[in-house]
Amino acid sequence: MGTNTVNSGEQLDRQSRILEAALDLLSRHGIAGVSMRSVAREAGVALGLVNYYYDDKTSLIRAALHRVDEHDLLLVTPDPELTPDEQLRTSLRRVAGADLLTTKYLSLRLHLWALARADEGYAEINAAAFDRYIDGLAALVSNAMPALSRDECRDRASDIVVIQNGMWLTSLLGVDSESIERSIARTEEIAFAPTSTGD
Repeated sequence: MGTNTVNSGEQLDRQSRILEAALDLLSRHGIAGVSMRSVAREAGVALGLVNYYYDDKTSLIRAALHRVDEHDLLLVTPDPELTPDEQLRTSLRRVAGADLLTTKYLSLRLHLWALARADEGYAEINAAAFDRYIDGLAALVSNAMPALSRDECRDRASDIVVIQNGMWLTSLLGVDSESIERSIARTEEIAFAPTSTGD
C-alpha cells in the first residue's frame, strides 16, 4: 500500500508539473507556444509522459483551464474561522494578492480570455468557471448581507468582478498600490451597500 501511495503522489506531482508548464508557456507565448513537446521540455518530463496523461494539446489546455478555475475558486472560499463580513472582505482582498498582480499571472489571464473568445470549447469552460466564481462570490455577499435576494447578490458579485478584472488589466500598466486600494474599497462599497428598501 505504501508503494501505491508513493506512486500516486509521484503521478500527481508529474501531472501538476505538466499543467504548470502548460500555464507558464501560455502566459509567455499564448496558445501558439504550447505543444506537447514544448510542455514536456518545460516540465522536465518525457514527451511520452505528457501523451500518457493527455491525448492531445486540446485536452492538455482544457486541463490547464480547469486548474485556473480551481485556483479562482480558492479566492472565494470562505474561512469558517471568520465572520461572514470578514470572509467577504478577505475574499475581496485576495484578488490583489502579490502572487496575482504579477506580469506572468496577468499575461496568463489575458491569453486565457483571448483563447475563450477564439474557441467555442474553451469559451464553454471559461463561462462555466466564471459562473462558479460568481456563485462563490454571491454566496459570500449573501452570508454577509442576508437581506439581499439571490439575484441582488449575483448582481453585486458581477459588478465586483468588473472592477476586479479592470484592476488586473490596468495592473499591467503599472497602476500604483493606492489605486489598487481604492479599487478594493469600491468592491467593498458595492458588496456592503444598503439594500434598496433601506433595511
